[in-house]
Amino acid sequence: MHCLKLLGQRLMARDFDRQVAELQVRIAVLNGYTALGIPVTEPVG
Repeated sequence: MHCLKLLGQRLMARDFDRQVAELQVRIAVLNGYTALGIPVTEPVG
């Protein structure tokens, strides 16, 4: 939850459906950064 708040302390949208979409965008951004940090291991030999 702490990382989610780093992208903004509160939701900007007033409508519930837009709030859901805003959270989905934030989660997609966080998942992208997480994917960049995961090492890709490949067998050698």
